Amino acid sequence: MKVKKVLLPNGTVIGILGGGQLGRMIAFEAKKMGYDVICMDPTPNSPCGQVADEQIVAELNDVKAAVQLAEKADVVVYEFENIDANLVEEIENKYYLPQGSKILKISQDRFNEKQQLRQRGFPVAPFYVVENAAELKSAVAGIGYPCVLKTVRGGYDGKGQYVFTGGEHLKEVDDIFKQSNTKFVLEKYLNLNSEISVIVARKENGEMVSYPVVENIHRENILHMSIVPARVSEEIQFKAVKIAKEIADEFKVVGLLVVEFFVVDDHVIVNELAPRPHNSGHYTLDACYVSQFEQLIRAVCNLPFGSTDLLTPAVMVNILGKHLTKLLDKIPTFKPDVKVHIYGKRGKIAEKRKMGHLTIMTADVAQTVADIEKSEIWS
Repeated sequence: MKVKKVLLPNGTVIGILGGGQLGRMIAFEAKKMGYDVICMDPTPNSPCGQVADEQIVAELNDVKAAVQLAEKADVVVYEFENIDANLVEEIENKYYLPQGSKILKISQDRFNEKQQLRQRGFPVAPFYVVENAAELKSAVAGIGYPCVLKTVRGGYDGKGQYVFTGGEHLKEVDDIFKQSNTKFVLEKYLNLNSEISVIVARKENGEMVSYPVVENIHRENILHMSIVPARVSEEIQFKAVKIAKEIADEFKVVGLLVVEFFVVDDHVIVNELAPRPHNSGHYTLDACYVSQFEQLIRAVCNLPFGSTDLLTPAVMVNILGKHLTKLLDKIPTFKPDVKVHIYGKRGKIAEKRKMGHLTIMTADVAQTVADIEKSEIWS
């Protein structure tokens, strides 16, 4: 595969594997920069397809359709990590897909991800891989309570996760293993001060930039709110950025890498990796000079990186299906410092489905967080 060193906007086509909201926001930024966009997704008129010049309607493991997309594109990216890694490997062998399959395969498998990180000296919580109830009981004896069981593959937004606080919960494990034929990772449940994330953009030549450290607040294991700058010490911020850049370098990431951390006292513990744009970075669309989505394009097209400086403190809040109606009703009352982003998802509006987000630019983060928490939209 011949790597194209610089891809300028005029006539260049960006192909996106996936058509969700992350692809949509990549496409918006690409179109603003002058690129053409084609995406592939099984849902007709997908959120990204509504913005792109063309959408190929196909399943995300359809190699023939992916080749069709790659033939039409000058550079191919994936928008989220549930793309078939074998398909990505097939495409990168013949076409320009700079993100590559290596980091994708690592991030798709929690056990592999944690093992790779631990082997390279990065801090992770104690863990075991388990495949049946007997192994789980043995692992619990080694880790102790509380602990959390997570599916090795496919789980996100709290799906496929089970918290055990005492021996009585182990009575449920037979049903858990009967319902799933996947492996699980058992982790020590840490007593957290907070959760934070760092977004790093890296080019093929090793050049990197990072965004400000973000503080993340979850509800029911789904990201509810992101606060930037994070309300943690400068020492914690320095450690997190340093580790995130070291991981991006270690795995030769091209594009974006988001590293989620647990903060425990004065330590940062790596939770998960995401080799693509991230929910906690949506604030960059409104509160930074250059968004994470534009930075991804700059990285894969080998353009100069843009500034990651924060223009103003901000709070990003997710809009789930259960919030959407109330949110839409309240839009006429919003102040000028509020930006609303709706993702264009069609069909069934599930309670916990991410339908959009809003970003509040604020000089008083504490008051803004308090206002969100008492708002009837998110009550």
